[in-house]
Amino acid sequence: MAKDGHSDGKDAAFGVPGLDDILAGGLERERIYLLEGAPGTGKTTAAMSFLIEGAEKGEPCLYITLSETEEELRGTARSHGWSLEGVEIFELVPPESLLDEQQQQSLLYSSDLELGETTRMIFDAVEKVQPTRIVVDSLSEIRLLAQGSLRYRRQVLALKHYFARRGATVLLLDDLTTDVNDKTVHSVAHGVVQLQELAPEYGAERRRVRVIKYRGRRFRGGYHDFTIKTGGLEVYPRIVASEHRTAFERNPVSSGVAGLDNLLGGGVERGSSALILGPAGTGKSLFALNFAVSAVKRGEKAALFIFDEELGLLFARMRGLGIDLEAMRDDGSLIIEQVDAAELSPGEFASRVRRCVSEKNIKTVVIDSLNGYQAAMPQEQFLVLHIHELLQYLNRQGASTFLTVAQHGLVGDMKAPVDVTYLADTVILLRYFEAVGHVRRAVSVIKKRAGGHEKTIREFDIDDRGLVMGEPLQGFQGVLRGVPNFVGQGSGLMGDPAA
Repeated sequence: MAKDGHSDGKDAAFGVPGLDDILAGGLERERIYLLEGAPGTGKTTAAMSFLIEGAEKGEPCLYITLSETEEELRGTARSHGWSLEGVEIFELVPPESLLDEQQQQSLLYSSDLELGETTRMIFDAVEKVQPTRIVVDSLSEIRLLAQGSLRYRRQVLALKHYFARRGATVLLLDDLTTDVNDKTVHSVAHGVVQLQELAPEYGAERRRVRVIKYRGRRFRGGYHDFTIKTGGLEVYPRIVASEHRTAFERNPVSSGVAGLDNLLGGGVERGSSALILGPAGTGKSLFALNFAVSAVKRGEKAALFIFDEELGLLFARMRGLGIDLEAMRDDGSLIIEQVDAAELSPGEFASRVRRCVSEKNIKTVVIDSLNGYQAAMPQEQFLVLHIHELLQYLNRQGASTFLTVAQHGLVGDMKAPVDVTYLADTVILLRYFEAVGHVRRAVSVIKKRAGGHEKTIREFDIDDRGLVMGEPLQGFQGVLRGVPNFVGQGSGLMGDPAA
């Protein structure tokens, strides 16, 4: 193993890129490992990936099954489009004599015979195949045969020492259907990987993986989301922003709207994040999209991740404002992804964004909106941490990120569903206000970490030209509260001849 904790190429890889990344390369050879999880979490699929990866490298591989038949395993492989060529499957079934009541011994417990016979059959299969990779599925059957924690521990130790002499890398599967408090194998195994399935109140099930133990190896800790798709497991390692640093010039990027750039003190710095905050209908999406369109006009690529709005409606709405998002998508300059929060885990979403930015050299990212993002991760405290790592990663890649948040209410004291204003480098606040019998919109910049910005409040409007910025409102107080007082000489309102 390399000194920095990463694989030196001698590990037994799982063949699942995300999982191998979490394990810092794979499984150290000639050791015994535990892969545990409730039924349906993907243990068999992961184990097959492990053996197929070895078979493709010319290693002899053996799958010992005590719980599923060979035909069931081959059916699982076919569902993923896999060939099990090079993988020997040994279906361990009890001898016929043990199934016949008349043949069972009366002076010995039948479990003694069954456990001993099972162990002998496992050893015979290993001697015959001489594998370098072995999967035993599952330990629950052996635990039931042992009928006691002491005998079970002794049996597992016997298996460990036998496999150690054979020089094989062994993956033991445990479906946790018996005593979940029995940590016998945890103490014996060189490493423990746990798969979990969570069932939210609404939406698809969520799966996650965690490395509980790995002796002598630094691994990526914590929970990592994963899915089971045709072709096997797809694991999304948790983003650690400090691992991703790139050099870039922090010059301001324009929105393409002169008044908004003036309000922002020249624009939003490259490699920073901006939060656009306001009630429904104020134009948050349009503000964010202006930065994406401006990036495309500069010859760069931009990406939109849309949680809330149906794409057909978004395209039609933007065409009415003179912005043809569909044409930009078709020529490849604008990447647009519709995100279904009920079907997508936060880890998978972050992986999508990361892959998009790294593979397609995206420098402008729009996430519309965090309200939809929150639906994918209801636990607010974890959402903030998740967003923090994602924003830090994007910032360090030199990408400018624009996020929208819809606040509850229309005027007066409004609150956001999640407070992430302190995470963003720039915060743009949009408000409705009433003046001269009309509902109007106002915008102000209330925070900007890099450089100065206008302290004024500007009125803006949305028409067939798109976003139109007015001059600073000088004659009003209380605009951000929604019902201002007129205290000046000229109103400064758009369309007012006296302005």
